[in-house]
Amino acid sequence: MPKDRTQKPTANIATESHPNLEEEIRRRAYEIYDERGREDGRDIEDWLRAEAEITGTSVKAAAA
Repeated sequence: MPKDRTQKPTANIATESHPNLEEEIRRRAYEIYDERGREDGRDIEDWLRAEAEITGTSVKAAAA
């Protein structure tokens, strides 16, 4: 039986509706890094914050 080709993988939905999403997140993450005084070692935190701001999702902080 052939696969239903009308359904698209959910991973592609964000990029199809927002083709420059990764670039926007990258730019915002750099802005966050720059605003913080270019403190190294928080790149993942910056990326997740930028992603949350741009996509409108929330990020839960993990206890260290």
